[in-house]
Amino acid sequence: MHPRSLLAEVGRRLRAAREASRRSVAEVADSASVSPRYLRMAEAGEANLSLLKLASLTRALALELGTLCDIDLAAAPERRVALLGARGAGKSTMGRLLAQQLEVPFVELDALIEERAGMDMARLFAVHGESWYRELQAESLEGFLSQHGEAVLATGGSIVNDEAAFDRLRATCRTVWLAASPQAHWSRVVAQGDLRPMEGRPRAMVQLESLLAERAPRYALADLTVQTDGKTPVEVAREVANWVSK
Repeated sequence: MHPRSLLAEVGRRLRAAREASRRSVAEVADSASVSPRYLRMAEAGEANLSLLKLASLTRALALELGTLCDIDLAAAPERRVALLGARGAGKSTMGRLLAQQLEVPFVELDALIEERAGMDMARLFAVHGESWYRELQAESLEGFLSQHGEAVLATGGSIVNDEAAFDRLRATCRTVWLAASPQAHWSRVVAQGDLRPMEGRPRAMVQLESLLAERAPRYALADLTVQTDGKTPVEVAREVANWVSK
């Protein structure tokens, strides 16, 4: 398991235990003699927890240390890679190239969701809404994890907004954010022949910029960030493949 994936899983368990105890961040932090900021970082998988801090937190939550630390270190194989990014990041194009280089399957999470739903994404949202989409996303992710020890997974751009699914992803996959400027996202979508982003939306670029800015802090939790502006999909795939192989 990659170190950041390990921290993400410990953080997920820590937050789940705190929420189950119905105590606030401030209350648990005070009991554990840590700052609320530190506890929030720990729950987000961003704090490099020491054994002493872990012991303090488990005592504050009346847990056994093993509840947080008994983790299967093989849960996130080195060659199971999840790609993050908004639409137009290049997840599908680069993901296929990366899968070829790593000689592993390429899977699109949205395709699994559509297969499970029995309808395309547009109809799914129109008929059932976001809550059912998230339910199917969680089920599809678990299905992927059970079937693929090694693979490249292209995720939906909004998975970072689903805290449970994103935590699960980070705990079981090596995550890569394909970062790009709003202009690059826009031009790639248009180059694919999809003009829907601009139809009847004069402020579409402003909305895209806002969306990327909102999601950036969550995308940045990935194990690796690759700036893709000015790079070909082949170059990006090679960069990620080299990182995976280290």
